[in-house]
Amino acid sequence: MSDSAVDIGRRRTHVSLDAPESTYAWTRLLAALLLSGIGGVGMWSVIVALPAIQADFGVARSAASLPYTATMVCFGFGGILAGRLSDRFGVTTPVVGGALSLGLGYGLASQATTLWQFVIAQGLLVGVASSATFAPLIADTSLWFTRRRGMAVAIIASGSYLAGTAWPPVIQYFIQSAGWRTTYLGIGGFCVATMLPLALALRRRSPRIEPAATPQTMSRSPLPLGMSPAALQSVLVIAGLTCCVAMSMPQVHIVAYCSDLGHGASRGAQMLSLMLGFGIVSRLVSGWICDRIGGRRTLLLGSSLQALALVLFLPFKGLASLYVLSALFGLFQGGIVPAYAVIVREFFPPEEAGVRVGTVLMATVFGMALGGWMSGLIFDLTGSYQTAFINGILWNLLNLAIAAGLLLGPARPFARA
Repeated sequence: MSDSAVDIGRRRTHVSLDAPESTYAWTRLLAALLLSGIGGVGMWSVIVALPAIQADFGVARSAASLPYTATMVCFGFGGILAGRLSDRFGVTTPVVGGALSLGLGYGLASQATTLWQFVIAQGLLVGVASSATFAPLIADTSLWFTRRRGMAVAIIASGSYLAGTAWPPVIQYFIQSAGWRTTYLGIGGFCVATMLPLALALRRRSPRIEPAATPQTMSRSPLPLGMSPAALQSVLVIAGLTCCVAMSMPQVHIVAYCSDLGHGASRGAQMLSLMLGFGIVSRLVSGWICDRIGGRRTLLLGSSLQALALVLFLPFKGLASLYVLSALFGLFQGGIVPAYAVIVREFFPPEEAGVRVGTVLMATVFGMALGGWMSGLIFDLTGSYQTAFINGILWNLLNLAIAAGLLLGPARPFARA
């Protein structure tokens, strides 16, 4: 066989591997999902540990909520940084760095003697490290799919909910049996041991990353939804913030809420797991829907259903009712966040995917951080979570208005999507 024939065969194999929806693309998606499910522990461990941390450090509920707020703020900024690293060096770089930082962060947090030491370790190390397994993996996955992009993005976005489904019962069990400090040490070691090998599956970069657009090509690109790119990015950031302020009330405080109602923290951890488990179902179904009706309509649908679920929390406080509502809330709101990533890929060029998706998802985690802290503060001021639920509903209505407004713009997807 001639050298030219060998070269042609190699190029064909390379193209086959790199083709959208290829076997490699789906295998890569599976590895990314596992990484997201493991690395996503940083968002949920502090929620389950909230009652133990409050008792250990002897602080008020709002103060005990600060570690979660710090985690999510750092998670948000870390998503932008990890997105830039992913755009430039490939997604493996931030994932490996995240795995190592998780091990260090959980180790230092377990040795904290004051709340502020815990906040710093949990936020600056655990929060930033966990972000490497969220926005960068979502943006990277969107580059490997075209016809089934909505489903693929929904699958990888389910990684955070997979973490929320699997981790809370496990963490609660070990906190009760060994204490939260020993549990944190174990989490850090597990993350390093499992994430580093999985990161090797992501070494190949997508061929769909193209050179940055020149001023001439940019001037020929249609305005997305009749807005400048900066304006659309800003609208999506505000939308992401508002939906997740609303979303945070049940997700962040369900364990503490159940404890206050006399149902126990373990019941609350089960409800959180149930909520996020149904969130996975919701995200997969929403991905299927998104491939058929687009990201904007999926966002409007998800926002409407989330508002309905929040309203239902107001009159029902019984144990059985809360289990049902937790499942409904997860089922209703799971498709909101993936819709933002699909909208970004519909209206922005692929070489900007990492930082654009990272910026929007930063706003969603800021919303979770702000909402988590606000709900704790409202509880301290009123002694009840009822007002906190009403606060969430009002923020959700603002998100609903933005989602409806996005449908009014002319649909002009980016030509190279």
